[in-house]
Amino acid sequence: MSFLRANFGPVGGQSRRGKVPAVWAYKTDDAHTAVDAAGYFNDVSKELSIGDIINVVVVTNLDASNEAASTYGTHLVNANSGGVVDVTNVTAGTVTDSD
Repeated sequence: MSFLRANFGPVGGQSRRGKVPAVWAYKTDDAHTAVDAAGYFNDVSKELSIGDIINVVVVTNLDASNEAASTYGTHLVNANSGGVVDVTNVTAGTVTDSD
């Protein structure tokens, strides 16, 4: 369980940074309970501000040909001090494919 910088990036333009929350996307095979632990996003603490939104997709078989989304959800940055980032518990979505 560890943060993967290569799977983290901004969504859309960040030109109004500081005025409105930025939106980020992240893909991992870590559970949301690991992602919401204080310190998980420390590697990008300089890029994150309080109130930023991180959309997280949890997958199985990360980066394999049979990778599949298992869950997704939103975490908000609620603290970022001294390089330590803390995010909220996940607001979870539902992954279904009925076709």
